[in-house]
Amino acid sequence: MARIKIDLPAAFPFSTQIPVRIQDVNYGGHVGNDAILSIMHESRLQYLQSIGYKELDLVTNTGLIMADVAIAYKGEAFHGDVLVVEVAAGEFSTFGFELFYRITTSRADKTHTIAEGKTGMVCFDYNTRKVARLSPEMKASLEN
Repeated sequence: MARIKIDLPAAFPFSTQIPVRIQDVNYGGHVGNDAILSIMHESRLQYLQSIGYKELDLVTNTGLIMADVAIAYKGEAFHGDVLVVEVAAGEFSTFGFELFYRITTSRADKTHTIAEGKTGMVCFDYNTRKVARLSPEMKASLEN
C-alpha cells in the first residue's frame, strides 16, 4: 500500500501546546484519528489569531474553508501527553494557501513524532457563496 508523504517546510513560525484530553482517546487506548484533525483545527485557530485573523470575519462575512486535508500518522499519543503542534503556511494561490502541521510529544526526555499534516484553505465569501481572493495583507502575514 502506498502511503502519503507530506513535504513539510523547513521552518515553522508558530507553535502551541495542546494537552490530550480523555475524549481524544479511542478504544485502542491512544489518540484517535478524528481527534488529530480536531487538534489541527484548534492549532489553526490559534495560529490565525496570533497573526490577527480568524476563520470567519463576522463584519465582512468572509472566511476560510478547508478544501482538503492530508494526515500521516507517525506514532501514538496518550491521555496526559502534551502535544506540541507547529504550524506554517505555504503553497499560496489566488484563492488560498496550505497550512502544514507537525505534531510531537516528549516522553522520558525523547521527542516522538505523532503526526504530520496539511490542510488546503480556501478564502470564501459567505454573502455570495463563492470563493474569494486571498488578500495581499493576509498573504503577507502568513508568509512571515
